[in-house]
Amino acid sequence: MMKHEQLVETANYLKDKGFLEPEIGLILGSGLGDLADEITNPIVVPYSEIPHFPISTVKGHKGQLVYGELSGKTVIAMQGRFHFYEGYPIQEVTLPIRVMKLLGVHSVGLTNAAGGVNIDFSPGDLMLIQDHINFTAQNPLIGPNDEEMGPRFPDMSQTYDSDYQEKIKSVAKKMNVAIKEGVYMGFSGPTYETPAEIKMARTLGADAVGMSTVPEAIVARHSDLRVFGISCITNLAAGMQTSLNHQEVVEVSKRVNQTFKTLLKETLKVI
Repeated sequence: MMKHEQLVETANYLKDKGFLEPEIGLILGSGLGDLADEITNPIVVPYSEIPHFPISTVKGHKGQLVYGELSGKTVIAMQGRFHFYEGYPIQEVTLPIRVMKLLGVHSVGLTNAAGGVNIDFSPGDLMLIQDHINFTAQNPLIGPNDEEMGPRFPDMSQTYDSDYQEKIKSVAKKMNVAIKEGVYMGFSGPTYETPAEIKMARTLGADAVGMSTVPEAIVARHSDLRVFGISCITNLAAGMQTSLNHQEVVEVSKRVNQTFKTLLKETLKVI
């Protein structure tokens, strides 16, 4: 685990840059990064300049933190996240959540592009994450526990805040956006799943699969942050369509980008 002093150093660096009293942290997944361009009075800091921060290596991820106002809330948005498959230790993948907590956020919104496992889902659907299955064979809390950060054995009974889920559903209803709900299953990646793995995921109760979000949600709960998560279903998972590629993921997320952004902005107003 990243030493507490290093996290404090990172947080202090960002405070000196003007990251003061943020309320909500946003992790913007594939195709959603341009929401951060709508933040007003922005302070933008590239990851490469932040002490102890990893650097995002995925194409289409800008790799910077943006602080400012969005929908009347003070937010910190990650334009591009880190993934375990990039070769970072899982503790480094989740470091931004720790830093956001130290800076003062009370909630985090996790977004991602995901493969649809539920046969009722179609590419372009948005799914409210109700719960997750950690199938990464990793846990960011392995190692000595720092009591200052959170308990040794965090309760994950209500990982995704139920009050926030109700609010997001009512926002979607007002917007006339059909939002699906379901369980997100996190794999390590970077390969897409095999048809057999998707069959297993469905049997185990997953509605969508992806390569992110789960480690961040675990650390957010360990840090006593309230969490909401929304997936953009960019493709049907392996075995449900002929082939899978990252280009399709980016194209579908761009297509529903406006709806997704509006849903997030309206959600920020009510949480």
